[in-house]
Amino acid sequence: MIGDDSLREVYLDGQTIYDGAIIRVEKWRVAVPGGREAAREIVIHKGAAAVVPVDAQGMVTLVRQHRVALDQFTWEIPAGKLDYEGEDPLGCAKRELEEETGLRARRWQKLNHVITTPGFCTEQISLYLATDLTQHEAHADEDEFLRLMKIPLTEAVSMVMAGELRDAKTCLGLLMAQQALAQRMQPRYGDGLPPTRRMARQPIADAKG
Repeated sequence: MIGDDSLREVYLDGQTIYDGAIIRVEKWRVAVPGGREAAREIVIHKGAAAVVPVDAQGMVTLVRQHRVALDQFTWEIPAGKLDYEGEDPLGCAKRELEEETGLRARRWQKLNHVITTPGFCTEQISLYLATDLTQHEAHADEDEFLRLMKIPLTEAVSMVMAGELRDAKTCLGLLMAQQALAQRMQPRYGDGLPPTRRMARQPIADAKG
């Protein structure tokens, strides 16, 4: 079996094309499998965190924004970029949730650490499920203009499946949150496993007769 090393591209050198407040664009020279060289245009991003806040009634809070890059209005889960490289993404998630919605959560669950556009960008987003919520005052950034909506999580997931929600982090976060909450509801036994996983561990008896 051929290993992954046969697919690896090796960084040789690079130069910065643009250095902005949010991203840095670099042009890299890489060695590709077979020994040839190729150019890659790479966007360097510090990363971000995003939150699916679900209250005791199963309602999720979504944020309405205008995304000027696409000239489209979107419904998204609360999210924001890391303030600096190496910032704790959970701390970022807590900050962004309160800034955008005024919500605080007593219970946090990490859902995933997703790669957004691996073809040309280093951005990764940590996704969290936030529950046991309390309402406080929102204080969005001066350059953020938001509108909030609370809808049942099941309805939000239906909107994902119908193609009505298209933001990638939002789609994945909502689907994973629904699954995570469903797993919490499953009864557990002495071994700590829900019935589905516990049955999967049971040996199948030989059929006789």
